[in-house]
Amino acid sequence: MSSEAFTVIYNKGLDLVSRREHSRHELMEKLTKRYPETSPMIEEALDKLEINKILDDERFAEMYINSRARKGFGPKKIEMELNAKRVESTFISNALEAYETWLENARKELKKKFKDQKPTDYQSKMKQKKFLFMRGFSASIIDKVL
Repeated sequence: MSSEAFTVIYNKGLDLVSRREHSRHELMEKLTKRYPETSPMIEEALDKLEINKILDDERFAEMYINSRARKGFGPKKIEMELNAKRVESTFISNALEAYETWLENARKELKKKFKDQKPTDYQSKMKQKKFLFMRGFSASIIDKVL
């Protein structure tokens, strides 16, 4: 039964990862919810997935950052989301540094929201700053854009 259960858990892990990238923690939660009380086997299955390069937190961080950045979110917000998914901070920082178009993304989001309106007074400038800040862009990026 033990090897049968391991095979079932491993195959379910493969099934989930084949649909989209997952962090190790995310996959652990999903498998634990589906197969409670098999924690050691789940750990073993996750280890095997990592050895076979099927599950990779570094690759997950890169893919997640690209996906969320395309949707208009900034580095700070994405970093918080990845921390919530318990991805290692070194993977997060490396992937954030590798992504190069934060300034371009901030300009695009600003243009999408405010068309081509340049802030004319303090209140309108603060409104645009707040919008970019809430999207997760850092103060330095916001200052460069505005």
